[in-house]
Amino acid sequence: MFLLKYFMFSKKINCPVPFDQQPLNEYFLLKESFLFSWSVSHKNTFISGLFVLFIVLFFLFAIFISIFISVSNFSKFLLLNLLFSNLFIFVLFIRLYLGWSYVVKRLMSSTVFYEESGWYDGQVWIKTSDYLIQDRLVGIYQVMPCIVRIKYSCLSIFFNCLLIYLFVSIF
Repeated sequence: MFLLKYFMFSKKINCPVPFDQQPLNEYFLLKESFLFSWSVSHKNTFISGLFVLFIVLFFLFAIFISIFISVSNFSKFLLLNLLFSNLFIFVLFIRLYLGWSYVVKRLMSSTVFYEESGWYDGQVWIKTSDYLIQDRLVGIYQVMPCIVRIKYSCLSIFFNCLLIYLFVSIF
């Protein structure tokens, strides 16, 4: 695994794209970052991390609501707390989705736009068949399942937010 990762994470000789802007290296950098590594972890780790995040946010927003918002009854306090926690997690999932969709778009594309030294001198490189096959395989089998997981999680959290908002408006 280390040798394969070293080979894929090395600078390509016949690729004019700078190292940090190569789509496969962008994938590896994103996969190693703190927030995005959690989204590609095993299913049980993902769910337990989501649960821990929700519990931490629930207590933080409980403190926030009790300090800054005056709530008349406990049920409304609880529902507002659930709503704020779910909204924060929803925004987090939107960020995860946008990051992974950018990477998969660059992996699946047959051309790569890159900047040599600044925003004013961008170039377009057409991938060779080897790079194209390798990038598309990584995009399809590594990134797309993660995007599907994030989409379904985001949709379920969105519907939770709608349901909680309806309950808040009733009480």
